[in-house]
Amino acid sequence: MRAATRGSPLALRQTELVAALLGVPVDTVIVETTGDQRRDVPIREIGGRGVFVKEVQAAVLDGRADFAVHSAKDLQSTPTEGLVIGAVPEREDPRDALVGNTLAGLPPGSRVGTGSVRRRVQLTARRPDLTFAELRGNIGTRIDKASEFGAVVVAYAALRRLGREAEATEVLEPAVMLPQVAQGALAIECRADDAETLRRLQAIEHAATRAAVDAERAFLAELGGGCDLPVGAYATLEGSRQITVRGLVASLDGRIVLRHAATGDDPVTVGREVAGHLLDGAGGRALLEGSSAP
Repeated sequence: MRAATRGSPLALRQTELVAALLGVPVDTVIVETTGDQRRDVPIREIGGRGVFVKEVQAAVLDGRADFAVHSAKDLQSTPTEGLVIGAVPEREDPRDALVGNTLAGLPPGSRVGTGSVRRRVQLTARRPDLTFAELRGNIGTRIDKASEFGAVVVAYAALRRLGREAEATEVLEPAVMLPQVAQGALAIECRADDAETLRRLQAIEHAATRAAVDAERAFLAELGGGCDLPVGAYATLEGSRQITVRGLVASLDGRIVLRHAATGDDPVTVGREVAGHLLDGAGGRALLEGSSAP
């Protein structure tokens, strides 16, 4: 089988993990994405969600690869025509981590390295004295630059997959830092009409992870494809059926942080319910309209 992937060490490692789960030989088709090409520009300024996947998806659509391995958090909330998510393997730890210092141990006025507005607003809520600087690049690059900041923020799943979890100074609980939608999960996309690849991918599907990812992606979709506000969501299963979704929407300056949680049986319904409450019950729609005003 042929797998399309980005060429970063983390992306290649994730593809190796998927190949091991499939138990078949897998050739990698390495693709450079817009997000890889423009590392000097904040992600939100070059298209936000989707800048790390479109070229990888194209390799599957045009037949160069049978499937694509994505960090699920990079996918847009709406499906890409001609493609389906054929499998979502078991999720890695979805939390964020600090490298270089703990949140409580950062001296007053410390500078934190992160390109994520979601991370900035939640850290500001806990430590209003902190300042922030843009930081992009692969995990190794960001860890190497940790000495230039009080701390840097990375996905703990990335550290674990690369065998560098010992370099996390603190792992932030969701109550402190709500993760990005689908953080820690992988999404394997293939052509919608490729029945054989779909059949093979189903063998590595993890039902609980799929339910959580579906709920979080439904939350994001309900907010709308044009939402460029800081958002986060985390779904957890309780028992065999109940799913709880915790969601967050914030203003770009971090002065307003809205949170809501709901529990129910259907992942998509609960995800949409949480987003709907934040938009229409908590004032999020006004924030959204304000962020898109000229």
